[in-house]
Amino acid sequence: MTAFLSLVQWLSPAFPTGAFAYSHGLEAAMAGGGVTDAMTLRDWVAGVLRHGAGRTDAILLARGMDPDADLDALADLARALAGSAERLRETVEQGAAFAATTGALAGVEHPARPLPLAVAQAARGLGLPAPQVCAVYLQAFAGTLVLAGVRFLPLGQTEGQRVLAALHPLIGALADEAATAPAGAIGGLAFGAEIAAMAHETLDVRIFRT
Repeated sequence: MTAFLSLVQWLSPAFPTGAFAYSHGLEAAMAGGGVTDAMTLRDWVAGVLRHGAGRTDAILLARGMDPDADLDALADLARALAGSAERLRETVEQGAAFAATTGALAGVEHPARPLPLAVAQAARGLGLPAPQVCAVYLQAFAGTLVLAGVRFLPLGQTEGQRVLAALHPLIGALADEAATAPAGAIGGLAFGAEIAAMAHETLDVRIFRT
């Protein structure tokens, strides 16, 4: 139970990775009118989970938890998979903050790596099953995006929680898939999310970093 609580702590909004400051391009989609309400927010987040960084990061995380995995090689792959400068910044900055804090808690020095590999390194010592770790990771990622929607749109907290709850079956399925998928299975088609992340760089007024 202690190991699971540690994982939940690391991936909670209270953990100092600054996740609240990143929207993964969602701010541009909302500003452009592509995401306007609970239904379109749910569809957007589901698409990013199923076809974009959600699935990709989960597979990287699961492979990184393998005791014999080359974390540096997987980190290089994670950086190469970032589709834009802001996407790269998002995973690198959060990963560095995560590694620094978990390392300080454990009394060791963790190298700065992209977020899914930083989580993988720390999670190796927990002894938790990969599907469980991936599910909590994806839940945290989806929760961050939903919170961005609540902050930007005329969307209440309760409606936001309904959106997140509706994503639970997808999160569970993706976590199970990622736990056994090889790194070669990584591939995405979330072009809208990647284009939105690129467009975000040129917004005149921005709440989020990405």
